[in-house]
Amino acid sequence: MSNKVKADFSINGLDENSVLGSGSEAIVNPAMEGATLLFQMAPGMSIPYEYGGVKQEIQGYRESAWIGTTLMMSPIYDVVGKDAVKFLNSICINDFTKLGMNGLRHAVICNEKGQIMTDGVVIRIDDDRYRTYWLNPPIDYLLKSSGMDVTGEDKSGTEYFIQIAGEKSLEILEDAFKADLHDIKFARHRKAEMDGKTVEVIRLGMSGNLAYEIHGPMSDYEYVYRKVWASGQKFGATKLGIHAYNEFNHTEAGFPNIHLHYPLPWFESGEGLSEYLYQNPMLAAVNINRKLTGSVGDDLQARFVTPYDVGWSFLVNFKHEFTGKAALEELAKNPTRTVATLEWNADDVAAVFATMLRPGQTPCDDISKQSDFPLGENSFYGYADYRADKVLKDGQEIGITSGRIISYPYNSMISLGFINPEYAIEGTEVTVIWGTPGTPQKEIRATVSKYPYNKELIRNEDKDVSDIPSFQK
Repeated sequence: MSNKVKADFSINGLDENSVLGSGSEAIVNPAMEGATLLFQMAPGMSIPYEYGGVKQEIQGYRESAWIGTTLMMSPIYDVVGKDAVKFLNSICINDFTKLGMNGLRHAVICNEKGQIMTDGVVIRIDDDRYRTYWLNPPIDYLLKSSGMDVTGEDKSGTEYFIQIAGEKSLEILEDAFKADLHDIKFARHRKAEMDGKTVEVIRLGMSGNLAYEIHGPMSDYEYVYRKVWASGQKFGATKLGIHAYNEFNHTEAGFPNIHLHYPLPWFESGEGLSEYLYQNPMLAAVNINRKLTGSVGDDLQARFVTPYDVGWSFLVNFKHEFTGKAALEELAKNPTRTVATLEWNADDVAAVFATMLRPGQTPCDDISKQSDFPLGENSFYGYADYRADKVLKDGQEIGITSGRIISYPYNSMISLGFINPEYAIEGTEVTVIWGTPGTPQKEIRATVSKYPYNKELIRNEDKDVSDIPSFQK
């Protein structure tokens, strides 16, 4: 195993000349402007961690939008060749046979037990070329051992990602592009021109309401970002750092997320993959150096999840052969867990805080850290702190919970629970056991609440944009 290395954080360290990358390929990163805290992803590569704090940054998406570049870190991997579809079908629960040039798939790779190895997005960009996001490193290992007529190309770092999420996101984009983009439906994408620069516009996002991503060659990043941010300012948008993005959106909007809500069974899915990962430690850092906290303790099998646990049963296509199919077919007959929002009792949360304020008393685990995401004092490229706590009903364990956050719009503490479907009903009262084994533990009352928690917002997939004014030249 590699040594644990903590991240370097810089405060107010970069100005308009801030760069992404180093050496001759370094580019100006305008997203750094206004950042109050930076996160060093790797030597010479920093990204905005905060622009003033989570509470301030997340306000935009409800009435305007937030604009973020967190996904600039995304692993990008192209699958190329005449067997590209055959290969993707063999490793994913999805079927790619009919994926057209303007569609996408939320792709999920499972192991033989049906546990999620990773998930991400796949788009088709040419006849026999499919671009994947967040499927590497498992996809590279699986491709190289597939024996199929297909090759893989790591494209990480060659493409910029800009996310625009919120009620005014379409208007902001149309103002930046000076074009009508109303025709782009949810989970669809197409190219658009911005002053001679070709940009891929995708209707997708993590805010729980209308949202888009725009992608293009890294050489165009500075120009495109400045145009989008200038338009965003007209509509009252905010900038969003990696802290707010990873901490806030996924739990409140009901999007279970790798490394935030659950670890991935990379080293528990066969010696071949384990050997590959140890040979490529930087690709696997967050799973090589796991720190397991919370009352679930070191029970990794309880922490790993299946598509049924996280509410993605609708993605499973049993009409083709894929890894984990047999296990998921059995699970489909009687799912043991499903996803729900848990709203924590304020008095019980306060009681945990109180243990840290009494001299001479051994405190409970620090609940003041707002989320379970493995950043903060830990390095994304050093080790990951995975927290998961047991959920009980009448003294019996019914599942786990993770991804705890303070939900500022609702003035509450919430988390996602992966629990027995029998109890995943709004209003059900449960108990969360707070505290890592070997430390003081406390019972926290919680109530199964609406899922997603920001349910009153119109979801991206349900949003009819025809009532939004179109750009007029």
